[in-house]
Amino acid sequence: MNELRDDVVDYVVTWSEVHRDTKLLARKLIGTDDWKGIIAITRGGLIPAAIIAREMDIRNIDTICIATYDEQHIGDVNMIKVPDLAVAEKGEGWLMIDDLVDTGATIKAARELLPNCHIATVYAKEMGRPSVDTFVHEVPQNYWVFFPWDTDVQYSAPLHKENDGD
Repeated sequence: MNELRDDVVDYVVTWSEVHRDTKLLARKLIGTDDWKGIIAITRGGLIPAAIIAREMDIRNIDTICIATYDEQHIGDVNMIKVPDLAVAEKGEGWLMIDDLVDTGATIKAARELLPNCHIATVYAKEMGRPSVDTFVHEVPQNYWVFFPWDTDVQYSAPLHKENDGD
């Protein structure tokens, strides 16, 4: 089912916010287990996974590639690539990282494949929050989070120009 929502509020997250919040997530995770490695959910989990790997001194990193939406279109789960070693271990001792859990569809698909992994996200929406083990910030369900890798810095006209009638 593809659905475009018209009630969404744009929420822009900056590079420094992602970095700060991901380090907060790492602080929550340090000392909770002796991790075999990190599984980054692509694409959004790649940058948080790299930050967490650095902060927690984890060098074994793999990916799980799942697509469930494109821009604001939410659709079916498409499992593109799975991590062989972690699958063989059902995720036991592995830390799975994503930037955001929205409805939980991506995380639920990953959890079915790797039921024993610990899933952590930087941001969590209400519907997806029960699907993750650890998160840092809750975001309202109707917010569409724009991460810095999704946006470009552009010129913005000064406010006084908006009222010139030009």
